[in-house]
Amino acid sequence: QVQLVESGGGLVQAGGSLRLSCAASGRTVSTYAMGWFRQAPGKERDFVAGINWSSGSSTYYADSVKGRFTISRDNAKNTVYLQMNTLKPEDTAVYYCAARRFRVVVDRPSEYDYWGQGTQVTVSS
Repeated sequence: QVQLVESGGGLVQAGGSLRLSCAASGRTVSTYAMGWFRQAPGKERDFVAGINWSSGSSTYYADSVKGRFTISRDNAKNTVYLQMNTLKPEDTAVYYCAARRFRVVVDRPSEYDYWGQGTQVTVSS
């Protein structure tokens, strides 16, 4: 079993930045693809960013966050990060970290095996 705990959410003004962290425990996730998803009230859970299994590996982003968000991982710390810059009010959502027991990212939430509890990000205009 893998436990994922997100942190770093909060309230920020438009144009600001936040850095989310996702700490994994229970077993190493170094061979897992990792993803960040977000869910706004009344909406579906959407893919935000993903990174393949190894540090420095391929990364993927939703069009809405390309150029603003950066995903990275530190396998030695069993941790994944999401650096969010130039935040917009439409980025407001609960952000979830997810782990997939395969090495390659996909953008479907159903393909992920483990989820964190989520962290709220609120961007004020």
